[in-house]
Amino acid sequence: MKLNDENFKLDVTSEIGTLRAVLIHSPDSGLGKVVPSKAQDWLFEDIVHLDTLRKKEYDYYVKLLLYFLDPDKIKGKLRQLETDRSFFKPDNKDFYASTRVIELQTLLSDILEEDDIRKKLAASVCAIEGCNYRLQLKLIDTNPVELAKIFISGALHNDEMIFAPIPNLIFSRDIGIAINNHILLNKPAKKARFRETLLMRYIFFNHPLFSRYRDNILEIPETVQHFLRPGEDNDTKTTLEGGDVMVVSPQHLIIGCSERTSTSGADEVIKLLFENNVVNKVTIMKIPHKRDYMHIDTVFTQVRRDMWVLLHSLAVSDKPAKEAGPAAWFADKKSKDKPEIVQFRKGKKPKTFNNIEELLDDISVKDLGSTTKTRFIYSGNNTFPYDAREQWTDSCNLLALKEGIVVGYDRNEKTVEAFKKNGFSIITAEDLLNKFEKNELNPKTLTDTLILIPSAELSRARGGFHCMSMPLNRDKIL
Repeated sequence: MKLNDENFKLDVTSEIGTLRAVLIHSPDSGLGKVVPSKAQDWLFEDIVHLDTLRKKEYDYYVKLLLYFLDPDKIKGKLRQLETDRSFFKPDNKDFYASTRVIELQTLLSDILEEDDIRKKLAASVCAIEGCNYRLQLKLIDTNPVELAKIFISGALHNDEMIFAPIPNLIFSRDIGIAINNHILLNKPAKKARFRETLLMRYIFFNHPLFSRYRDNILEIPETVQHFLRPGEDNDTKTTLEGGDVMVVSPQHLIIGCSERTSTSGADEVIKLLFENNVVNKVTIMKIPHKRDYMHIDTVFTQVRRDMWVLLHSLAVSDKPAKEAGPAAWFADKKSKDKPEIVQFRKGKKPKTFNNIEELLDDISVKDLGSTTKTRFIYSGNNTFPYDAREQWTDSCNLLALKEGIVVGYDRNEKTVEAFKKNGFSIITAEDLLNKFEKNELNPKTLTDTLILIPSAELSRARGGFHCMSMPLNRDKIL
């Protein structure tokens, strides 16, 4: 076993506390093997250009994370990294190998060094993918580092594909969520993500980094007699993905019921969390089952304790004008696009909220103790058609590195304007990294800043930096 840290701590109590440890997966060769005929089956809207996505976009994200979380790994190396990508490759001796910016593939390689785990996981993957027995034996005899790449990319070292890639693994938040000092494992809605869940289950239960927390790993059970359930209707299946889960305070969790997370899944999670005394309040938010939204973190994310970025058209239900005709009034009252929000509190009666903004204001004031008016930054600066266009390219899907410091895509220009109007500094990742390197700016003293990362290819994958992160440790909000 290689990657370990005796001081590693699992502790996430908010969406905005200073980030100390995060689990990510850098784009692998499997992303470059997505073909148009299978793109939607593999949950992609488009095919990406892998080299551009890696070198000119995602690498900036890794550099930023290292500068904020583990600066000793990157300080002084910025110029060298412009031409040498071995630093970013988990199978290379020059890989950065941080226990704060943790690469999922490294953890997988580590556990595969154990013969027993390698045999069991190879058998499990082969069962899911329908491989023959001889291939299973071949995989068992494969070098652990190479085997980890095969399990993720679906291809052998000679580039021969033996099963489908799992390109959605870059969206590490979806495979599990850290809640206080517990880990909630997901139950994906789509078959394309089953192998991801299997790999993560083995990692969390077997890697020494998480050894102190094995009793705190929560697996969502199926409903009783689920095997008698007819059809494949997501409303009756027990499903949950991490993009629909937000830890907004130590005792409060939001779960979205969406295209990917079912009401049955939310129900089972509430039981798990209450029975294990993980939190005492869970808010369920049912949003339209549309690809436009997918998870609740495509609709809103938190920026500061008193500030959120969100899609206005879904966040509030505007009353029709007095002169509007009957169609407008009827649509307002019966709209299928209006979210439904119910809050369940341990030992108390459920509470309802009229809209998303009302809920977020309640969180800011009552859960986080904000004494200032809650502010909302709207996708596309709340201007048609940019609000919908930019929400589609993840204007609302931002990762907070610490309170007031968020990372997003450079292409969402109208949303950037809205941040400027709210007093935020705007800087590109490239400029910020250069200023860090020259000691002109310091990550510790930076305030109210939106950091923009190039996104022409990354945005095609339909997920932002909130999706591409699984926080494992954040400072508590004081």
